[in-house]
Amino acid sequence: MDITGLRLWIAGTNAWFVAPSGPGGECVLIDAPPDPGAILDHLSEHNLRLVALLATHGHVDHVGGVAEVVGAQHGDVAVHLHNADRHLLLDPVGNGGTLGKVLEAAELDLEPPELVYGLDDGQRVSGAGMVFTAIHTPGHTGGSVCFLLEVEGEVPVLFSGDHLFAGSIGRTDLPGGSYDELVASMTDKILPLDDGIAVLPGHGPTTTIGDERRTNPFIAQMRGE
Repeated sequence: MDITGLRLWIAGTNAWFVAPSGPGGECVLIDAPPDPGAILDHLSEHNLRLVALLATHGHVDHVGGVAEVVGAQHGDVAVHLHNADRHLLLDPVGNGGTLGKVLEAAELDLEPPELVYGLDDGQRVSGAGMVFTAIHTPGHTGGSVCFLLEVEGEVPVLFSGDHLFAGSIGRTDLPGGSYDELVASMTDKILPLDDGIAVLPGHGPTTTIGDERRTNPFIAQMRGE
């Protein structure tokens, strides 16, 4: 199992490439920041064939590169995004605030791909011989999703998007955000997970569920500590 992250665009967004067979095989991409050139270069350099793109949520810095990345694969890549955030992908400039204006200036192809599938809580999404479980975690946006990957013989991995970071949590002051929803989804769906699960967030360094349970001040506050 090969998991590689690229820190891209002005927001330093992590794009995660998951390739079960390593270079030369199929891969799944978690989030596509508005730096499609870097994403496509990585695919070419490692001779990877992208078969699915999973979006943790619809903010510009996570989906601004979707159209060009999928277009370069001749449109034959399924994009998975929670329906509550579909409008953000359909109009990233209009719904993107300040970052949307930056995206517009970049003159990227923003035409939404044809194969965009919604996600339900607990839905299992297949790609490259792997199965990802979608965990709907509203709070940062209404359609925020974490993806849990469990592969036999490997440490389970949670791609947490902008829900959970090393030492922090996602902001909730943007349209569609809700602190109460974030607390509920964190408490009910993420914190019950095993301590050893690796957390690969949408920004910043990796961590584990256990480390965040023990050291994250925002989680301590949620637990009334």
